[in-house]
Amino acid sequence: MWLWLAGAAQATDDLYLYNWNNYLSAASLARFEAQCRCHVVQDYYADNEEMLAKLAAGASGYDLIVPSGHAVEALIRSRQLRPLDKTRLTRLKNLKPEFLDAFFDPGNRYSVPYAYTVTLLGYNVEKLRTLNLPCDTWALLFEPRYLAKLKGRVTVLDSQRELMAAALRYLGYSANDTNESHWNEARDLILRAKPYWATFNASSYIKELTVGNIWLAHGYSSDLFQAREDAKKAGRPFHIGWSIPKEGAVLALDSMVLHRTGRHPDLALKFIDFMLEGQNSAELSNLIGSGNPNRAAMRFIDPEIAGDPAIFPPPAQIRRLEMLRDLGRSQRRVLNRLWLEIKLR
Repeated sequence: MWLWLAGAAQATDDLYLYNWNNYLSAASLARFEAQCRCHVVQDYYADNEEMLAKLAAGASGYDLIVPSGHAVEALIRSRQLRPLDKTRLTRLKNLKPEFLDAFFDPGNRYSVPYAYTVTLLGYNVEKLRTLNLPCDTWALLFEPRYLAKLKGRVTVLDSQRELMAAALRYLGYSANDTNESHWNEARDLILRAKPYWATFNASSYIKELTVGNIWLAHGYSSDLFQAREDAKKAGRPFHIGWSIPKEGAVLALDSMVLHRTGRHPDLALKFIDFMLEGQNSAELSNLIGSGNPNRAAMRFIDPEIAGDPAIFPPPAQIRRLEMLRDLGRSQRRVLNRLWLEIKLR
């Protein structure tokens, strides 16, 4: 659903939220709607680039969006966001200092941290053990000597930034490296591995991993948590595990921002302050296993989740993680060309 300002009738008590799928607890949503006597209309995206492309094509009317850091940077640069009225945000003090004043929004003029994920390797524990394969390296995703044992049982994210980041880290470069020769190396690495993969997948890989069709998935920590829980509930004869590759990975801090075309900024600010309350914020972590930038939420988070180093990485792990940065226009053109080569060859 695209919301167009021209012609779309919008009730004053409707909040239009553009969000990742399954990124808001039903309990939190119901409480907010009851408290504010409003209705939240949600639209979903599977990738930051998808969201940015829709907005660039003219999609509008969203009051609130929850993009990752580099997408926040892009939205600020293109002047699509409203500055926050922090006098309306009474719970900002609940946020952990290390998640404030990030590179993409110094001073948090436009963004309020919501949740974070790490891009991991998720896998069928029993299958990898039987095949005697390592589970802590991107080599598992890119090296034919390992992929030969997994052919047709591997999915990678259908995201140019995420897949290139994994390849760059495996090659020893930063996830934010923009050297075109290094990008070409990453493209060649991906193309060498591609024949062994089942598909590029940014959504249904959760189900494919859960039912056992896929044995290895390149995915987000929150999705892999969901796959593990779904496999448990279904009584599958295997377990889903995950790991942060030793070469390093991407950490995505998702933040709440107000889009300039939204008709209800006051209601959007109420939603942000509502989600800064500890219990409301914790419900998301307990639902999908997301990392949480909210100090007040920690006492409400399931200890098993709060103690998982792939969800709440310790300092030694944090040092191996990078947040993706926005690219310049010419860099995006080069990356789009490389991505087209990757998808078509």
